Amino acid sequence: MESKLMGKAWAYGDNVDTDVIIPARYLTTSEPAVMAAHCMEDIDASFAGSVQKGDVIAAGNNFGCGSSREHAPLAIKSAGVSCVIAPSFARIFYRNAINIGLPILECPDAVKIGKGDEIEVNLSTGEIQNLTKGETYQAKAFPAFLTKLIGQGGLVPYVRARLGK
Repeated sequence: MESKLMGKAWAYGDNVDTDVIIPARYLTTSEPAVMAAHCMEDIDASFAGSVQKGDVIAAGNNFGCGSSREHAPLAIKSAGVSCVIAPSFARIFYRNAINIGLPILECPDAVKIGKGDEIEVNLSTGEIQNLTKGETYQAKAFPAFLTKLIGQGGLVPYVRARLGK
């Protein structure tokens, strides 16, 4: 996993739930391309057609609330989003994101990030630079073992590597 990420921000408010991240009508598939094509469509119809690989999602409190579907972080990762930044996450979303290797950063200042802001994230230190606004925010950095787990693509690849398989 690269320790520095750079991309354009997609900004959303509080309580973005899993039903708008990937609507239930698309849960019949686990195909990454299909999930990516419908990611965020019920909250932002322009997202799937405009998001670029490496972009970041910045949101308000309680991102990923709602059902426990693993499809939500998978849809975000499949769309090319490099990380999600929010003051807080629903716990099951947080765990699911880590399990699939999607970096998510808890940062109270995430709400200052606007749509289209150019963002640089240092995953090793948790430092977030908003290059558009000339501001720096501090997120909680991951412990070393979680950084390694995310860098290996998630829990399953991490465990396989540890078992030597």
